[in-house]
Amino acid sequence: MRMTGKRGLALLLIACGGLILLSKLGFVMHGLMGFLFPLALAVLGYYGIKRGRSVIGWVLLLIGTLTLLAKFSGFVALAIAAGFIYYGYTLLKNKNTMETEV
Repeated sequence: MRMTGKRGLALLLIACGGLILLSKLGFVMHGLMGFLFPLALAVLGYYGIKRGRSVIGWVLLLIGTLTLLAKFSGFVALAIAAGFIYYGYTLLKNKNTMETEV
């Protein structure tokens, strides 16, 4: 069986529908569904752009991406905090190195 774009999309839709059904029956963690739907929107938006339906594709991709960024905001905040700490450390390290040279 050769995998084409239509078959891949059909399998993706069946898998998403099955997960939604299992979630409503209480078998799947609710956190997974919060990430699955925006991811599906982003993927469908990408396929829409690829197939030439650029307006709806960009809208779906934008909504999916922004929703995923909102879901990952805690991780983004941690990464920014780690970056601030590292940058502050390098500033202190460079300042101490220059003071010892003078």
